[in-house]
Amino acid sequence: MNGREDFREILRLVRPGARVLDVGCGEGELLEMLVRQKGVDGRGLEISSEGVSACLARGLAVVQGDADSDLDYFPARAFDYAILSQTLPQVRQPRHVLSELLRIAERAIVSLPNFGHWRVRLDLLLQGRMPLTHALPTPWWETPNIHLCTVRDFTQLCDVLGLRIEACAALANGKPARTIDPTRPSANWRAESALFLLSRAGSADAGPAPAAATAKADLFG
Repeated sequence: MNGREDFREILRLVRPGARVLDVGCGEGELLEMLVRQKGVDGRGLEISSEGVSACLARGLAVVQGDADSDLDYFPARAFDYAILSQTLPQVRQPRHVLSELLRIAERAIVSLPNFGHWRVRLDLLLQGRMPLTHALPTPWWETPNIHLCTVRDFTQLCDVLGLRIEACAALANGKPARTIDPTRPSANWRAESALFLLSRAGSADAGPAPAAATAKADLFG
């Protein structure tokens, strides 16, 4: 999947001037966009030294670290948003990482490829091989993904962790984001990738939802 699609929608969700942690920020493209376009107080966590060097060259505040272990050292509610863009399938402990995101931030924004998309199912059925799609473009022997999941899998994990899905959108290569109800079976079939806005269920500390959250149709696209 072209990362620019979820970057564009993440920009819509983050409120101006917010405190943001971009986990697995790569070379810092999204973080730089957030700093320049939304005026955020942005920080990044990146595991690769090459990525950290690229971020520092952009003038970004990024440290080298592993999401599986180093999120534990951030204080609670240090950020307004913690972002995990197409990174969750690459971590060793997705449940722990997701839980930590909502400990250190009021809200989490998570995008991920959907292994339940109809093209993936069709390729497995007809060819019997791991599929290649816009969202999953790398052959199985080269992909960094180690924990692939479906939209349904992810919503169940949110339930287990007591997280609230404030909004969700389906993303497809070159097409506008489409607001979906991730609990509906059709969403699991039709979403090539999905983007979630999450908070702690029943948490009084989460603060007011983004202004657009009162009309979910306006959150995306």
